[in-house]
Amino acid sequence: MRIYTRSGDKGTTSLIYGDRVAKNHARVEAYGTCDEANSMIGLALSHIEKEDWETKEEFLEILRKVQTILFHVGAELATPKGKDVTWELKEEHVKELEKHIDEWDQHLPVLKNFILPSGHEGASCLHVARTIVRRAERTAVSLGEELANPRVISYLNRLSDFLFVAARYVNQQLGGKEIPLKTDI
Repeated sequence: MRIYTRSGDKGTTSLIYGDRVAKNHARVEAYGTCDEANSMIGLALSHIEKEDWETKEEFLEILRKVQTILFHVGAELATPKGKDVTWELKEEHVKELEKHIDEWDQHLPVLKNFILPSGHEGASCLHVARTIVRRAERTAVSLGEELANPRVISYLNRLSDFLFVAARYVNQQLGGKEIPLKTDI
């Protein structure tokens, strides 16, 4: 299989089922932004894999599953409304994120103010992934009635919270410093 097709050389791309849209269509922006977030999570994992803590392998497995689900979310976003999807995001996927958020949050100090995205390289990458997911969510919302599965919005919303807590958890496990936001500047 060739990597290049030349079919997008005039600024259009194919959705799943072959419908062609402009490369700057909100649907393409949404799934492309999911891909960008997924890549940033991968970068975070490459930093974290070099480190050592007791539950690291479990943590990495959870994040790899999130990457897989996020890939499928992108496929849902690339599927026109009314067409069958090969994999469907379910409420249980949102609930699973919530479970991990609650589990990790129990081990973290209570936040008394905002923190600056920083700390360990892996945690910082997770903070960047969080902001990218927020952009994907905003773009998915702009699809309105074109969005086939409204759970996509819930998942992306929860995923950004998940990535925030995951970044804090990595910082705690690996000694990354959380820097409180200063209000007296």
